[in-house]
Amino acid sequence: MPKQKSHSAAKKRFKRTANGHFKHKQAHKSHLLTHESKKRKRKLVGTKVVHKSNEKQIALLLPYA
Repeated sequence: MPKQKSHSAAKKRFKRTANGHFKHKQAHKSHLLTHESKKRKRKLVGTKVVHKSNEKQIALLLPYA
C-alpha cells in the first residue's frame, strides 16, 4: 500500500506532544504590535495545545506525526 501524504501547511504549524496532543503557535503575534498592550503580547508568547474538538482533524492531516 502506498504511503499517505502529510498536509504541508499542517506540518509547519503543528507538532505532536509526548501525550499525543498537538501544540501550535498562537495567532496575532507577527506584526502591528505597537498598539497592543504589554500584557496582551506577553499572553501570546509560547505555544498552546490544540482544542480537543480539532485534534481528530489535525491527526488526519498528519498521519505520521
